Amino acid sequence: MQVHKTELPGVLIIEPKVFGDERGYFMETWSQPRYAENVTSDYFVQDNVSFSRQGVLRGLHYQRINTQAKLVYVLMGEVFDVAVDVRLGSPTFGQWTSVLLSAENKKQFFVPAGFAHGFCVTSETALFAYKCTDVYNPQAECTVLWNDPALAIPWPAQHPELSAKDAQGTLLAEVAHALLPRF
Repeated sequence: MQVHKTELPGVLIIEPKVFGDERGYFMETWSQPRYAENVTSDYFVQDNVSFSRQGVLRGLHYQRINTQAKLVYVLMGEVFDVAVDVRLGSPTFGQWTSVLLSAENKKQFFVPAGFAHGFCVTSETALFAYKCTDVYNPQAECTVLWNDPALAIPWPAQHPELSAKDAQGTLLAEVAHALLPRF
């Protein structure tokens, strides 16, 4: 397994070892001892899978309580995946990083708690998987507007398909401080 740091402390790109031959491949997507040593000792409590078609954008989401670190990867297709630091007081507050995740490159993205997360499907369809360190709490979920001009994220879709919640996200500068996680 190779672990690559990004410009945002704690946000990591992981390349698991892949063992392949003419029959296909095998890879370990998570191992508590190995990931505790190389990525995070966080305890994962929930696994999720999302299936979406091309042009669907989900995010940018975070939870103000029950904050979640996430280990995300793609089982089928490809997505443009983004993490935004929304921790009040962080020296990298409002900065973001991204990675292309695909079934082909088998990369994983570790997004620490306190970061907003979102992705846009770039292939015909995508099957997206993620492990979370806390349970989903819909009352605690916050949405930063995907096209916040201050963030200037170069999403791969000019007019993505959004949920009503994501279309009505809040500009990061307008999120009440009480709703932001602390650094």
